[in-house]
Amino acid sequence: MMLTALGLMSGTSLDGVDVALIETDGRRVKSIGPSGYRAYTNQERGLLRQALTEAVHLPQRDARPGILREAERAVTLAHAEAVAAFNAQHRISCQDIDIVGFHGQTVLHRPAQKMTVQIGDAAALARTIHIPVMHDFRAADVAAGGQGAPLVPVYHRALAQSLEREGPIVVVNIGGVSNITYIDGPDILIACDTGPGNALLDDHMFRTMSQSFDCEGRMAAQGAVDVPWVIRALEHPFFALPPPKSLDRNDFASLVLRDMSPADGAATLTAFTAEAIARIVPLLPKEPKSWIVAGGGARNLTMLRMLRERLQPATVEPAEALGWAADALEAQAFGFLAARGLKGLPLSYPTTTGVPMPMTGGLIARP
Repeated sequence: MMLTALGLMSGTSLDGVDVALIETDGRRVKSIGPSGYRAYTNQERGLLRQALTEAVHLPQRDARPGILREAERAVTLAHAEAVAAFNAQHRISCQDIDIVGFHGQTVLHRPAQKMTVQIGDAAALARTIHIPVMHDFRAADVAAGGQGAPLVPVYHRALAQSLEREGPIVVVNIGGVSNITYIDGPDILIACDTGPGNALLDDHMFRTMSQSFDCEGRMAAQGAVDVPWVIRALEHPFFALPPPKSLDRNDFASLVLRDMSPADGAATLTAFTAEAIARIVPLLPKEPKSWIVAGGGARNLTMLRMLRERLQPATVEPAEALGWAADALEAQAFGFLAARGLKGLPLSYPTTTGVPMPMTGGLIARP
């Protein structure tokens, strides 16, 4: 049975809430509907940055001391507003939507300690929008010993099956953290985080230029890469680990650039992200023939150029060149995962998160 699912995603880059509608049975995607976006305000973004700092000391995953309680309320309200605006714009009623997939805002991801925390009150959201809400997608995987990330690979596979091109294909999503999905036919699915995505670059742009990101990679295009810094940064033990593996947004926050111009800093951090993605190739079963770039990084022309240089002779193309909505891909995925969760289908596998067996996940909050 096909379901109309609305996916909501707020990523590690702290930019805002993506909304996307899809029709799916949890195995294939029948149709992709419209998508929308509700940006976080500067005040909300500041609150979330504080929450990230305070979450490091959380004693248990359901605790919401101090600023975290305030941040959770803000996240819930922002998502409710995003759904209301989306439904009004597209004249969709709550009765038209079977399930909402609500990822929430990750503030802590420490799978080694079996801790993953996404803030957002699903029960309050369900009451506000009058639609059942599937949430807490990562907890079951982490509790079973998996990395809890990435969860989007099953959706990437569903999309890639419609391309009818020779594999292996890799979908690389460059959000706050970068992750890949390696697809070779219907049965081989491998996934992992590869390293920093836009998080370090965004933080650098915010700190040096009071801008939330490097638009189209223009700042990086004007700078020179500090190659010795990138080489040292790639000595981090994470890069030698085989997949599956995952990261917290702040795992590389201790890396500090030497004194350099904003443009050189942007160029260096962009090169670091591209090089970190390329480092996964020797750890894959076969060299990929094509790469599809999604997430905010797909709009960074300097990032795309650096990836093409590092990944040749494979092709590198932005997801939108294939008609995929790069900005809405993760939101679509959580609509897809909500449908899978409703049907008890696996969200993660040993080769995607390292979980011992295929795992379903998610909890339902009803209005």
